[in-house]
Amino acid sequence: MKSAIADRVPAGSFFDLHRKDPDLIRLREQGAEIALPFALMERLTKSGTPYAEHARSLCSEPVTVAGTAFDWFDAQLPAEIADGISLTDYEIVPHTEARRAALTQALDRLSLVHPEGFDRVREFVRGLLWVGLKPGVRASSLTSSSDPALPYVIVFSDKASRHIPPNTVSERASHLYLAENLLHESTHQSISFHVLQHQVFDDRYSSTTSPRIEIRWRAGQGEARNQYWEIDRAFHATCVYNQLLRYRQSELRRDDLTPDERTSFRSAYDQGLPAVRYLMRELELLTAYFTPHGRDLLADLREQTDHL
Repeated sequence: MKSAIADRVPAGSFFDLHRKDPDLIRLREQGAEIALPFALMERLTKSGTPYAEHARSLCSEPVTVAGTAFDWFDAQLPAEIADGISLTDYEIVPHTEARRAALTQALDRLSLVHPEGFDRVREFVRGLLWVGLKPGVRASSLTSSSDPALPYVIVFSDKASRHIPPNTVSERASHLYLAENLLHESTHQSISFHVLQHQVFDDRYSSTTSPRIEIRWRAGQGEARNQYWEIDRAFHATCVYNQLLRYRQSELRRDDLTPDERTSFRSAYDQGLPAVRYLMRELELLTAYFTPHGRDLLADLREQTDHL
């Protein structure tokens, strides 16, 4: 199935970590590859914060699957970075054998059973931030997230092994749910890369003043911003759901799921399908806020949605 969003980082583009750029070359020569995504963050945010230098205090353990090594961050998350990606309430959780096993099994599952999904993770993810709420913080923990300001890095908590969107929560943890959430965030990163390099939205579009889309399945769930989504947020979600629903379809066709996993994937698929169809219809009512390229992407998304 054709993807609406490119699945490769163009050579020589802003996001190419191997390109000939003085700052990137310096970090590579100094063996500070771990800081490369944070150097891009400096450019994207234009805040003047030297994120790459702060990132040098991070440690990491490699998690290698199918010949690809991911940086699993350890040590204390620098306050400047946490503030820049809205993680001030979180800390990096201790590395344990159980977490390493879950992470390795999740990536293995993608590489063996969902190779296209693993290719997306491999292309758009370098750093893994497994976090938990700081002691004393009373809030609902995130499941997984990624920030367009920080390319190649995705964030997730222990909940990522139990919760898959929109509202499926399992009593038993599974690396299959973690695998989905890793795919989820890598897809967000690929969309962010695309939107930042191509004009998808028309000049008249404003995330603050343009129409918003009511998210019916979020009614009564916390902040108003989660119940009415900006057009770009709804576009992201539609792209992501198209990926995740195909992942769930593939899992449901297999015979090695536990009863709990099968029930959870069936529930998530049955909830996700009407959600993506609803978002697709709403976006098609707002095509005036997309460029011709953006409308081409919507047409690709429509084709994908019709085949789910």
